[in-house]
Order: sequence, then structure tokens, then C-alpha cells
Amino acid sequence: MFKKLRVFVASLLALILAISLSTLSSPAAPKGEPITLGYSNWAGWWPWAIAVDQKMFEKNGVNVQMKWFDGYVQSMETFAAGKIDGNSQTLNDTISFLPGENGGEVVVLVNDNSAGNDQIIADKSIKSVADLKGKTVAVEEGVVDDFLLVLALNDVGLTRDDVIIKGLPTDQAATAFAAGKVDAVGAFPPFTGTAMKRPGARVIASSKDYPGAIPDLLAVSGDLISERPDDVQKIVKTWWDVREFMEKNPRKSEKIMAKRAGIPTREYKQYKGGTRFFSLEENLEAFSDGFGMKYMPYAAKQMADFMVKVGFIPEKPDMSKLFDSSFVKNIS
Repeated sequence: MFKKLRVFVASLLALILAISLSTLSSPAAPKGEPITLGYSNWAGWWPWAIAVDQKMFEKNGVNVQMKWFDGYVQSMETFAAGKIDGNSQTLNDTISFLPGENGGEVVVLVNDNSAGNDQIIADKSIKSVADLKGKTVAVEEGVVDDFLLVLALNDVGLTRDDVIIKGLPTDQAATAFAAGKVDAVGAFPPFTGTAMKRPGARVIASSKDYPGAIPDLLAVSGDLISERPDDVQKIVKTWWDVREFMEKNPRKSEKIMAKRAGIPTREYKQYKGGTRFFSLEENLEAFSDGFGMKYMPYAAKQMADFMVKVGFIPEKPDMSKLFDSSFVKNIS
């Protein structure tokens, strides 16, 4: 009888010890209401899928839900309407959607700089941007690759009025070009892969031609920063955990990102060179004041002036609270 009791007590103690150790080794359950951050199909934002897959937000003690949008514009409209707490978007598009609800939109992190992945792709009969005059270009109107198109046209003395714009979501624009329904297209990965399936298709302009013109960012609401600054800090920290994971586990990272993007892993590799992820030092530099497009405060002013000039936005918005570098600075 006593022997059975000793065995029972020993088993019970072992079970309690196992549960205690498991609890100690697991991250604490994140507190607070979920923070919803949007992201969509751009190579510089695919790494957020690693944070989800590896439960990095939970490990950092912040309750985050990453919401995937099939349409980039939909993600920005949802954020601007105050229906999510933050979003992954470009600097020029952030300016376009200012001020937004929930205390405005505030940039807290630079993910990357487009270094060739945003492209204007044309039929083989079109040799240069100047040859686009009178041609039909499919592009998602008012956002990043429309901005790239305007930059390229401006360089050769043309405007959007000199081409025929066919406004389509980027995936549909690429499909229309591949099917021969338009003469050119503005697109980014993975949709550039679709566009290049057209025989003879060629890149006539890309973000590589305009260094610093397309920084890709994480913007959050001003209210989130005011109400939950510690959680915003944990989100920014998570990004650097993701970057460390990518460096230590490149193959696994590529597999996770390719799955999120809906492309084969081998296809992901061809986009790596066109997306330049920012180091911590480059983030700090981007937030600082200076002359040149690599400095975001300067770049934002230049972009806003340019977008007013070409009619993208009616007037220059108040950008006095657009950047908050404190969260990046706290990482260093």
C-alpha cells in the first residue's frame, strides 16, 4: 500500500515539475488587444511571414496579428480608414494617404529600398521610355509604380498625358501585358515574373535608376504610438529578430517567404538583388536630416512637391509628424 502511494506521489511531483519547467521556458502570453498590421505582396515585406511562422511577436511579448492583403491599395485604404493599426507601404504612398485616421500615419521603420524590383516593362517594339508616347500602359493608378512611371516620363520630357493609362490592380495589369492587351506595364515582384512571360518583353526603367526614390516602410497610427509605445518598440525589435533569422537561416527563410508570396522558392532568388534590406545603421541614416534622397525627411519634401506638380495629390500635406526615429534608435 505504502509502495503504491510513494509511486503515485513521485509521479505527481514529476508531472508538476514538468508543467512548471514548460511554463518557465515558454514566452509569456502577450497582453493587450491585438495590434493588426497589414502587409501585401512585395519582396521587402515578405519577411514579416517569418515573424508569424517563428512566433517572434509572441516571444517578444506583443500581441500582433499580421493581416495579408491581396491588393496593395486595399491595405493602404484600410489603414487610412483606421481599420488596422499599421501597414507596410512606400514613402510616396504614405504621403498620398496623409493624414489618415487614428492620429495620422507615422513611419517607425525602413524595411528596404527598391533597387530594381519596381519596373516599367514594355513590348519588344519599345526601345526606351521615350517610345511610350501614345502607347497604352497598364498600371495601378496613384501608387508606387505609377510614381515610377511618372519619374521615368519626366526624365525624357513626357508626362502621363503623353501615354494612355489603363488603370488596373498590379496583378491584373501584369496579366494584361503578358496577354498582349497593352504595350507596357508598371509592376513589382512577383507580378514582374508574370509580365516577363510575354515574348520579347524588356525592362525600360526600374527603381534602380532612381536610388532612394522608393523606400519601403512600416507605418503605424499616431494613436498606437501614444497609447502603446512599448508594444510599438517590441514590433520594431521583432523586425530585427527577423533579419537575424534570415542571415542565419537563409534557405528556411526563403522557403517561408516564397510560400507567403505564392511563388516557387527558386523564383524568390531572382528578386533578391532588386530589394536592398536596410541595416540598422542605414535606418538611422534614413531618418536623419540631410540633402539627398537617402534622407527620408528630405525625400518626403521632394516627393510631395513632385506629386503636387504632376497632380497625384492636390496639395502638400502636413508632414511634421511623419517620422519617429525613436524606436529604431532604441535598438542600437
